Amino acid sequence: MKALTQEQLESFRYNGFLFPLPALSPAEIETCMTGLRRLETELGGPVAEAEAKWRSHGHMHAPWINDLIRHPRILDAIEDVIGPNILVWTSTFFIKEPHSPTYAAWHQDGGYFGLEPQASVCAWVALTDASKEAGCMEQLSFHGEPKLYQHSPMGLPNSINRAGQTIVEAFDETSPTAMALPAGSFSLHHELAIHRSAPNHASHRRVGIGLNYMPTHVRVDGPVRCRAMLVRGEDRYGHFDLVDPPGGERDAAALAAHQDVSDQYRENYRLQVGRHERRFAGAG
Repeated sequence: MKALTQEQLESFRYNGFLFPLPALSPAEIETCMTGLRRLETELGGPVAEAEAKWRSHGHMHAPWINDLIRHPRILDAIEDVIGPNILVWTSTFFIKEPHSPTYAAWHQDGGYFGLEPQASVCAWVALTDASKEAGCMEQLSFHGEPKLYQHSPMGLPNSINRAGQTIVEAFDETSPTAMALPAGSFSLHHELAIHRSAPNHASHRRVGIGLNYMPTHVRVDGPVRCRAMLVRGEDRYGHFDLVDPPGGERDAAALAAHQDVSDQYRENYRLQVGRHERRFAGAG
């Protein structure tokens, strides 16, 4: 193992989440926050209020995010849990303004991914303190038995997930763990880990980026041919069209590649919502 102890690895496999893990130095945090400020200056406002595509796949248009998805402390931990051949599926901003009502209902990241097998893992990187007051994630252990629950895109007001997806079947939501993270640290959670987050009651902006990694043997169970970026090891499977890092920050080539990746991701997501609904309708 490169980053985790055996005890940490066993805890992750049993619970589906692990925190906190150190990653970024103060200088690296400032590099990221400066990059975010540049993006929001170009957009003319917060990422969360811009067109949906700007919230995700930032590694396709911003070299600083591309550096982040390749950070050795993060990749070493990811390698310990999914193996040495690693693809990045997406990178997503999760930002809550000070005293914001923005929240996330109970959900699983993989509800609408359509990945097979369901083996992706999110490294959630805190660029500012993600305290309980600031609305950090709360996780439920899956007790070594991960399973997919029925979701519905509810369109919930103030949801940090734009579809407002939430679990709509009964589950045990007792004993959640508040996954507070100091700035510069990160957590790991499996795509089938159940989690939520409360509004930000703090006076500072809660800024995080979720980096979704998967082993190269994973594929999309559906008709859309998606793209991914190889960040460690090799890809012997070819289930995704591999994309290159951006040559410049939001230059013409980077913007075109970001648009293509975003379009394919959104089309797959749309189809997977329908497939998910049919799957559970058939089960009922």
